[in-house]
Amino acid sequence: MELKKNPKADVGKNSSLYFVIGLAAVLGLVYGAMEWKKYDKSNDYDVSMNVEDQLDEEVPMTEQIKTPPPPPPPAAPEVIEVVEDEEEVEETVIESTETSQEEEVMEVEEVEVEEMDEDISVPFAVIEDVPVFPGCEGSSNKKQCFQDMMQKHIRKNFRYPEIAQEMGVQGRVNVIFVIQKDGSIGNIRMRGPDKNLEKEAMRIIQKLPKMTPGKQRGRAVKVPFSIPITFKLQ
Repeated sequence: MELKKNPKADVGKNSSLYFVIGLAAVLGLVYGAMEWKKYDKSNDYDVSMNVEDQLDEEVPMTEQIKTPPPPPPPAAPEVIEVVEDEEEVEETVIESTETSQEEEVMEVEEVEVEEMDEDISVPFAVIEDVPVFPGCEGSSNKKQCFQDMMQKHIRKNFRYPEIAQEMGVQGRVNVIFVIQKDGSIGNIRMRGPDKNLEKEAMRIIQKLPKMTPGKQRGRAVKVPFSIPITFKLQ
C-alpha cells in the first residue's frame, strides 16, 4: 500500500508568497528608518540688547598736535661796497737767460762716468757666451757640450737614497741653480716629491766643478740653469 502526503501538511506550498511579504516588510522598515527626521527642541529666549549701556560710554579726548610755524626767511645780505685798489703792485721782471757773444764761457772739465757693477742675470738659452764646463774649452758647440757634461756628472755621482727605496718613493726633482760671475755654483733651489730625493739632488749639484762664467757683451754675468733629475725604481 503506498503512502500519500496530505496536501495540508505541505510546508513549502506558500514559501514564495511568504518570502515576498517578508522582503516587502523589510524594505518598508529600511525606507522608514532612512526617512526618519528628528528636530531639536527650541526654547524662546529674550535676545534683546541694552543699547543705552553702549550710548553711555565715554569717548577719550584726543590732543590736537600743533604744527610749529615755519622759520623766518633769511635776512637780506648787506650791501657790499667795492673799494678801489689804490696800492701799486710791483711787477716781476723775468730776465733772459740767453748768453751773448761778449760773455765768457767757462770750460767744463771732463766728467768721468764710473761703471756700476750691475747684478745682471741672463738665461742660459739666450746668453751670448755660455758658461764653459771643464773639458769643453776646445768644443765648437759649447752649449751642447755643457749639457752633455752635466748629464755625465749626474750619472757619475747619482746614488738612490736607501730610505726612499724602502718607502718606494720615486719621481722627478726639478733643480735650478745659478752659475755666478766667478764660475762658482750658488742659489740652488729644487722641488720634488720627497725630501730625501731633494737632498740627494742638492748633493749632486753641489759637487759641480767651478766653470768659466758666461759673458754678455764681453762682461761676466750670472747665468741661471735648470735641469730635471729623475729617480726611478727598477
